[in-house]
Amino acid sequence: MHWSGYLGPLAHGAWVTIQFALYSILFGGICSFAFGIGKLSNNWFVRGLSIIYIEIFRGTSLLVQLFWLFFALPIAGDMIGVDLRLSPVVAGVLALSFNLGAYGAEIVRGAIQAVSPAQYETARSLNFGSSQTLWRIALPQAIPEMMPSFTNLAIDALKSTSLVSLITLTDLSFAAEQLRNFYQDSTTVYTIVLLMYFGMALGLSLAMRVLEISVTRWRVPRR
Repeated sequence: MHWSGYLGPLAHGAWVTIQFALYSILFGGICSFAFGIGKLSNNWFVRGLSIIYIEIFRGTSLLVQLFWLFFALPIAGDMIGVDLRLSPVVAGVLALSFNLGAYGAEIVRGAIQAVSPAQYETARSLNFGSSQTLWRIALPQAIPEMMPSFTNLAIDALKSTSLVSLITLTDLSFAAEQLRNFYQDSTTVYTIVLLMYFGMALGLSLAMRVLEISVTRWRVPRR
């Protein structure tokens, strides 16, 4: 079979991978800000919950998290009489989003804490509340500082999508393995897959770079 015949199944798998990665990056970003800001909260419950979430998902393997959501959670649900079965897509997006969010939360926390204390003093002098200080002073300066690290996380998330093939999601890795097993042509199949992952990572990197340039316009001049 000529190598061009592989492109149809692999292109379909790549499209699934792209959608899965984008959903995971989106929800992972939401988790990053929610729990990163939560870790700085003055409310002990919110702060404690954020710390527990971050430590659990940073301290355990993404693969184990994925298997737990897909295989173990339904069994736990059956034990208490609740249907907790998740589709491969939902389980995969949740696992990668939660994992990404835990690492991203530390990036958010660190960037906010790195804002100059003089900026917070200025906010207090203007009688800004904590929410106003966060949204008008801290985040506009912190977000541009987060972007390089978030770009790395996004690319890691794209590469980590290959794990979802283990729960039968028909992504690029799953399609590649099916073709390899059927045609016994590992070299051609995985060379194409390597180039496709590289192309997707490059496109994602460029998109994040454009986003990084745009958010730098929010930056407040440092005092």
